[in-house]
Amino acid sequence: MQLKTYQQDALESVGRYFSGCLKKDVAAAFADEQPFAYKVPSEHEALRDIPYVCVRIPTGGGKTLLASHSIERVAKAYLSCDFPVALWLVPGKTIKSQTAEALKNPKHPYRMALDKVFNRQVMVIETEEFTLLRPQDFGNKAVIVVSTLQNFRVEKEDGRKIYAFNEHLAPHFARLPSDVLATLETVKPTDLQEHGLQAKQLGKTKHSFANLLKAYRPFVIVDEAHNARTPLTFDVLANLLPSAILEFTATPNVDARCGSNVLYHVGANVLKKEEMIKLPIILTEHETWQQAVDGAYLRRSELAQKAQHESDYVRPIVLFQAEAKNGAVTVEVLKRYLLEELKIDEREIAVVTGSQRELDKVDLYDKNCPILYIITVEALKEGWDCPFAYVFCSVQNVSSSKEAEQLLGRVLRMPYAKRRKMEDLNRAYAHLSSKSFGETAKNLQDKLIGMGFETLEVADMLRMGQTGQDNLFDEHELPVFQTAYVPTVLELDRLPENLTSDEQSQLIATEQDGRFLVQVSGNLSDNLQSAILKTATGKKQTLLKQQIAIHQAKIAKSASPAEQGRIFAAIPQLCVNIQGELMLADPDILLDYRGWHLLDYPARLEKFRVQTGSDSFAVDIDGDKLTQRFYGQQLHLTDDWLDLSQNDFIRWLDNHVRVSDIPQAVMLAFLQRLTDDLLAKPNVSLADLLQQKFALARDIQALIQGYRQKAVADCYQQSLFGGNDVQACLDAQHQFCFDLKHYAPQPPFYSGNYRFNKSYFAQIEDLKSSGEELDCAKVIDSLPQVKHWVRNPVKRGFGLPLAKDNFYPDFIAELTDGRILVVEYKGEPYKTNDDSKEKCLIAERWAKLSGGQCLFIMAVKQDEQGRDVREQLLDTVA
Repeated sequence: MQLKTYQQDALESVGRYFSGCLKKDVAAAFADEQPFAYKVPSEHEALRDIPYVCVRIPTGGGKTLLASHSIERVAKAYLSCDFPVALWLVPGKTIKSQTAEALKNPKHPYRMALDKVFNRQVMVIETEEFTLLRPQDFGNKAVIVVSTLQNFRVEKEDGRKIYAFNEHLAPHFARLPSDVLATLETVKPTDLQEHGLQAKQLGKTKHSFANLLKAYRPFVIVDEAHNARTPLTFDVLANLLPSAILEFTATPNVDARCGSNVLYHVGANVLKKEEMIKLPIILTEHETWQQAVDGAYLRRSELAQKAQHESDYVRPIVLFQAEAKNGAVTVEVLKRYLLEELKIDEREIAVVTGSQRELDKVDLYDKNCPILYIITVEALKEGWDCPFAYVFCSVQNVSSSKEAEQLLGRVLRMPYAKRRKMEDLNRAYAHLSSKSFGETAKNLQDKLIGMGFETLEVADMLRMGQTGQDNLFDEHELPVFQTAYVPTVLELDRLPENLTSDEQSQLIATEQDGRFLVQVSGNLSDNLQSAILKTATGKKQTLLKQQIAIHQAKIAKSASPAEQGRIFAAIPQLCVNIQGELMLADPDILLDYRGWHLLDYPARLEKFRVQTGSDSFAVDIDGDKLTQRFYGQQLHLTDDWLDLSQNDFIRWLDNHVRVSDIPQAVMLAFLQRLTDDLLAKPNVSLADLLQQKFALARDIQALIQGYRQKAVADCYQQSLFGGNDVQACLDAQHQFCFDLKHYAPQPPFYSGNYRFNKSYFAQIEDLKSSGEELDCAKVIDSLPQVKHWVRNPVKRGFGLPLAKDNFYPDFIAELTDGRILVVEYKGEPYKTNDDSKEKCLIAERWAKLSGGQCLFIMAVKQDEQGRDVREQLLDTVA
């Protein structure tokens, strides 16, 4: 399964972070990767200093596939071992069995990902199968233990087995070195009573599975991690002595003190752009459950007709959620309605409940499969996937149904993960019954937030469908479906007070059963928002804040220049003309043109020493000692390494030291010289190098990348600022465009109180709610010369090449006269450093080449002339 761009980016982020943890403490490594404040993930002393981060992927984004790939990334980047030990924790027993089943299946994408990177040397077990493990599996296979957190709680029966003495595990402990055994739990008097051990075994290492995991410092994956952040959970994790913890969830814990450290976050727009999910969701409300079922039936029929125009086979399916046995519209009642009233062939209906498993062994992708309607009550099997599911129809109250989230997630998935030619097949559909207009919309918004989407994203994800009044059985023409933003309906215990007449006109209230349903319209003033929030306290007030935020986002979205179709002027990108060929200015392209040769550089790690004990390897290539905090799970060399020659080791290094533009023959020659140099040092043997082969490989790669970067810097300077054979220029062939088709803001979004008037997009990406950059944005927004502006995102926005990486200025504005203003804001500590000077040089070069069409300024709080930010900007655009 080919990984999507955002999935590759997420794994790259994980790899960079864990590599950084070998050189810095976990908080500093996090700061390098993510510019947000690091939170201590747990107050537990044993967890405070280990890498403990979270990848946030909304429903439909492929969390489990990413988790599978992450094992190899962390093993190589941090654990320093060929074959890691991983503990994969899931929320419940059902998901545990399903996850283990997928990881054991050689044809499943999860297992295929593991087999590829570990050369099919993979051992997957569930916790109760631990006796299947052999001592030789550790170090020769990637060992993955799938479990629930509950399994490791001592008061549970499974927990008692995991922590219990087991004589079959004795051979495992016989292989462990004494310093590792000293860290493990020993036999206590209570163990003698429970397991019939003899008194002479008191104080000796306890042969339990939990103790065995401790010995190998497992890498812990926590699936649906928001369920696993209690003090008891932290105690369980700490007791296992994990080497690292990586969480995967759609809804991470956001506690201000010790919530999840979100290392990477994927937004709805990314999933939509990558063709992973269908958006928007078209919601149609019905007064009765029968009308909701009729609407879902019609919708599927309409989609089926349009699917005939697709080159791929697509068979739209409806997921019906019936009520439980104590409800009115049970599975039996719903199925009877489909058969008798809608005249649906029974072969087209499948029932999936605890007692009826009519989809077992059914291939829904098969063109001969007749299933068009699936009826369920609770959640479908975890991992069940059929992107043909297009329509969600529930006769339950979705506000009280957790299963609604999962069923809705099923219809979000895109068939074959690509956009369809017919636009209606790129959307998801929900038909729900409700006695109160707007109630189901509010409930679905809550569900989408529960599925990991941002409040500001949900505002645009849900649209209202309107059906015609065609007679279901007499008319052959299907109704035309139109969509608009879902109206905002708030449920209040009392009406807000002290409103102006204009504010009162924005509210339409109806009273039902002692409560008020209030439909709001237009932009809500601060006073009106405050008055509405005063009608509630506690959780109700929190929910109202969320609903108001969604409403305000809808208003901002509809009013934004981007949504209105206004064009943001194209921004010329810096190009180079090399021998008559025009291309984007890129340091790697320039290096490829001018060339470089690795063997021109010394094959030497200047500072290398072998020490005794756990701190056995240290390399210094930049002048600062690298502090290796953790050397990995490989407690001893496996038999495969005992007879290894230097040439074998060089070939191993060649497989692990990757630089794309270095031929293998050159790399092998460089590695030969480097290992010769290392082995010539006193008291350094091949065994020493083998013992720390991963750390050595990382530092050799860093050495080579350092040489390469020096070559890039030299080439960059010659080409863009001095050479005659390469000419820098701007050309209409290469321009960057800010528009909804090519670019959409991604979380984290600006959430401050200040309201911008000229932001091109309704949502502003990665702008904090306070600080000097916010102050700069306010000034830009207030300038009469500015037509509209964007917060330019790192890596996805407009960039200029630097000798290392790219420069992404903070703000880009289009002026009323058509010129482009690029603003980089620098705080006091950074305004004169080398990085800022290099950015200024390339940006000023770009602006000069534009002939006055593009302007650049590096703004500071107060410059040498005493001008504030506003004065600096005004002088620039004058």
